[in-house]
Amino acid sequence: MTSIHFLQNGPEAALDTNKVTVLFTHGSGAPMDTDFMNYFAEKLGNQGHNIIRFEFPFMAERRTTGKKRPPDRAPKLLEFWQQVIDQHPQRPLYIMGKSLGGRMASMIADEMNVTGTICLGYPFHPPTKPENTRTAHLENAKTPCLIIQGTRDPFGKPDEVEHYLLSDKIRVYWSENGNHNLSPRKKSGRTDEQNWSEAIAAINAFINETNS
Repeated sequence: MTSIHFLQNGPEAALDTNKVTVLFTHGSGAPMDTDFMNYFAEKLGNQGHNIIRFEFPFMAERRTTGKKRPPDRAPKLLEFWQQVIDQHPQRPLYIMGKSLGGRMASMIADEMNVTGTICLGYPFHPPTKPENTRTAHLENAKTPCLIIQGTRDPFGKPDEVEHYLLSDKIRVYWSENGNHNLSPRKKSGRTDEQNWSEAIAAINAFINETNS
């Protein structure tokens, strides 16, 4: 079994059984400790949730070697997600990911019996290939899932997403003027902090609703 390095935010008792646990991982291009990842982990941890971050092997290798390499293919990433979930038997358990990490979480959620899935910037399709959708598994998803998507996200904008056949277990929260990192244009008058804090509120509402 691969040794996994975890970062934790939240209560000092890492596995407080009275708290929600959220496993949280990154996307294809940046590690688990970017400003974006830090913000969401810290703010959700401040809400009293146990937030546990990890990196896929391809990103952990990049951290060690300094050499950028592409993500592994889906089967290997899904196997690793499963390994991480197996190490955290406590419930309620949510699995959350940025972009690629969220997509992989949504693909494994039903078979792993988790409480819910949270996707930050879902890659509905490659930016220049809207016809290559990544939504087939979302049509019959049984696990509650929250997708937080920027209205300017090139991986899936409102006028595209509204036409997808998505399970009624999936809800999409739109981050105003947000890109794939949920960041707005300066000229919009909005800030990262505003969009990100509103996303935190949406996540907390989703957790409260699905954990009641």
